[in-house]
Amino acid sequence: MTLLAATRSEYTKQFTTAGWWVLGIVLVVYVAFTAGVLAFVFGGVASGRLTGASGPAMAAEGVPPLIYSSASAVGYVFPLLVGTLMVTTEFRHKTLTPTFLSTPRRGVVLLGKFAVGILVGVLYGILGSLAAIATGAGVLSIFGIDAALTSSDTWVLVGRMLLAFALWAVVGIGVGTVVRNQVAAIVIVLAVTLFIEPIIRTLGGVVEGFGEVVKWFPSAASDALVGQTIFGAMGTAGGGTLEWWAGGLVLLGYAVVLLAIGLLTTWRRDID
Repeated sequence: MTLLAATRSEYTKQFTTAGWWVLGIVLVVYVAFTAGVLAFVFGGVASGRLTGASGPAMAAEGVPPLIYSSASAVGYVFPLLVGTLMVTTEFRHKTLTPTFLSTPRRGVVLLGKFAVGILVGVLYGILGSLAAIATGAGVLSIFGIDAALTSSDTWVLVGRMLLAFALWAVVGIGVGTVVRNQVAAIVIVLAVTLFIEPIIRTLGGVVEGFGEVVKWFPSAASDALVGQTIFGAMGTAGGGTLEWWAGGLVLLGYAVVLLAIGLLTTWRRDID
């Protein structure tokens, strides 16, 4: 089977099941809610119209990118999950057996997953960006804050978020090749993204010197790639942030390392 055929097969597997669009709906709702809440809080503070607000005042022009970037700041878990599921679902249901019988070159199968994973990641990035911008711009208009939709910086931000979503999908495929058990892989992904990394990154913002370590974490690299996110605005206790291109390379590095480990270990094993 050629790479084109493997990609077509993977595309059929991915888009003929309900999993991708169910996660897509949850992504849109989650990002829209988060962007709406952030726009209400930061927009209210920046405009001075939020009664009783005690947070630090910020320039109104800095609010829109902070709100829109919430798509990747909180939504990156979705391409990460879908990439993981693209691999672990096949191990769980033994569908890799006929795939490997028809395509003995397992690297070709993995390349097909890369292509489709990147496609799904970009699609999720578009959905998340639309949800964040539509909701955020709507709420900001209540406070009379310019949504900056005609600014080139806004669309550069969106382009970087699409790249981040695509890279997270590839990282997810790497996780799936290393951790074959689907339940274990999902638990690890959710535990790291929703609990471990946020806690450690919060500590990095208050513990002197710890920010130098935290900025190399996957989510911190993703934030650096995007350029402005909630965690990035909090700072990292003197550690600073990576350049946007360096953040992208670090995130890609995580994907490459995970995939290399998977190729050398679990991907070569027999399907049990």
